[in-house]
Amino acid sequence: MMPLRRVRSKHGFTLIELLVVIAIIAVLIALLLPAVQSAREAARRAQCVNNLKQMGIAIYSYHDQTNAYPPGAIGGNWGGSQMSWRVFILPQMEQNPAYNALNFSIGETPQNATVYYTSFPTFLCPSDGKNRGGRFPLGTQDGDNGVWPVNNGWVGPPGGSTTPDGTWTVTVTNYMMSFGDNYALWPLSGANPWETDPTATLVPPAVKRGWDGFWGTTSGNGGTAANTGGKMRAFADYRDGQTTNVAGVSDGTSNTLMVGEALPDQDSNNDFWDFTGAAAGTTMPLNLDTSARCGVAFGTTNFRCRYAYAARGFKSMHPGGANFLFGDGSCHFLKSSISPITYNALGSKAGGEVLSADQF
Repeated sequence: MMPLRRVRSKHGFTLIELLVVIAIIAVLIALLLPAVQSAREAARRAQCVNNLKQMGIAIYSYHDQTNAYPPGAIGGNWGGSQMSWRVFILPQMEQNPAYNALNFSIGETPQNATVYYTSFPTFLCPSDGKNRGGRFPLGTQDGDNGVWPVNNGWVGPPGGSTTPDGTWTVTVTNYMMSFGDNYALWPLSGANPWETDPTATLVPPAVKRGWDGFWGTTSGNGGTAANTGGKMRAFADYRDGQTTNVAGVSDGTSNTLMVGEALPDQDSNNDFWDFTGAAAGTTMPLNLDTSARCGVAFGTTNFRCRYAYAARGFKSMHPGGANFLFGDGSCHFLKSSISPITYNALGSKAGGEVLSADQF
């Protein structure tokens, strides 16, 4: 009798079975990818909030030492000190070497070039994939129109000394101090959908949107109706060196925006060090898209252009809104759909508006 032998089956996957497995894996990836991306964005957003909180601690440390918030900016002529608020809180953010390397009396000269090259991660939002690590080229549609460009060791205004490669770069940032509900477009860009004509007579219940004092200044820009007699409505102007303190925030520090997010790619006047890149306001809609490439001359009336005055609004790459540091040191995420009236009320530090937390 022949012994029985066990025959092993050499069965493998059929083509159909492989396709089914691949299809299942693809479905799982499709289901998991949004969750992974959402988790990554949540982590980036948390880091952005942490950046703002660090600034809040630094600003209040500065306030404790001087009994005033840092000035939004100090201006001046070429060769003088022209600094933004970020410079004044560098020591409180453990950036003493950079602060000590600055010579405030000589302004934009080769002696200050090294520090002008410096970019700080705390002043960059990780969700902004277009901030180029804090360095932008100068004078192109994709570049920056900053006042303090750096060119291989020499700094100066556009048209100054250049090296053979002609490369100019500017240090940029994702965070602006608030000049609040001051005019940002009138009168320099004329009629616009967001600010009240300064010569108009309001009929109740209409509410004025935009107040005299272009970008928070006390006067200037030709003495026009939107600037004469102006005053700083929030924490910053862009050149006058005005300051305020806790006592000056009569609306309540928990109801007043101090610092918010910005996008260098959508604002050709974004500059970390310089006074013109100091502040943004609330009269433009939150997250207004000004990414259009439409020239290299600041002040265009195309409100969607990065060279427009409309670019000086708060915005972020976070879906649906942007993060803000409030005057009490807390951070809040404001939705793009926020009421313009509420948004402007949050922008003023002593406007007398009545607000509740459920409005924002």
